[in-house]
Amino acid sequence: MIRPILLSASLFALAPLTLAPAAAQTREAASPTARVTAANRAALREPSSAGYIHAVQVYPYSEGVLYRLYAAPERVTDIALQPGETVTSVAAGDTVRWTVGDTTSGSGETRRTHILVKPFSAGLRTNLFITTDRRAYHLALESTATTAMAALSWTYPQDELIALRRTQAAAEAAAPIASGLAVESLNFNYAVSGDKPAWRPLRAFDDGRQTFIEFPASIAVGEAPPLFVTGDNGEAQLVNYRVAGRYYVVDRLFGAAELRLGEKRQKIVRITRGDPARTSRRRAS
Repeated sequence: MIRPILLSASLFALAPLTLAPAAAQTREAASPTARVTAANRAALREPSSAGYIHAVQVYPYSEGVLYRLYAAPERVTDIALQPGETVTSVAAGDTVRWTVGDTTSGSGETRRTHILVKPFSAGLRTNLFITTDRRAYHLALESTATTAMAALSWTYPQDELIALRRTQAAAEAAAPIASGLAVESLNFNYAVSGDKPAWRPLRAFDDGRQTFIEFPASIAVGEAPPLFVTGDNGEAQLVNYRVAGRYYVVDRLFGAAELRLGEKRQKIVRITRGDPARTSRRRAS
């Protein structure tokens, strides 16, 4: 139950009613259609001289942007989509005075869809909405007497960034974990013991200066365990290391170390260094 609030006359005398400024009231009373118009105007991207490659206007794609297309009677304007992109639907606001069709070019991975538009007369305005298996396009169409865009297309900064990151990741994965390693100087006399989580190292070895811990490929998609080196007093201390692909590279040698991950049910894997002289004797024999 909502209780009414009773105010005495003396309270009104002490606190006179304050009216909002006229400008603020005017802003609040602005027409919703005016707000829509302002939003569309802010989202509109017009053709630019810098955006032309020969006769094609190339827009940088961004979600929610409204792209301008100028057309003219007896001229066809080509809307070229990204190669490999598949159209799911095309809708125009005015299908009586605008002709909208589609075609394709290329084949296989280079196959490209083209949406073709042509107005029946000058002075027409409408919108075009295209959906594909990758994104949605919003276009504002306007017809003039003689000026028409031959074609327009887009660049896709987000896709390019993803491709760049993938290329960098592939290059890092292919890069050697260290340079100048001599196989005959490597010591593989390390024992891996303890729990058997999915990230348990396959092996460990050193070159007399650095220690390398090799993990299975699944380490790239899971949580990586921190490395602790066991000191002379038996206490585990966090050690500095760097990650190179699926290897931990430690710029020092150690007698024993532990990989720990988890809180309540912590998984612990121990790495113990053996006598490198034994490995040398086995190789010699």
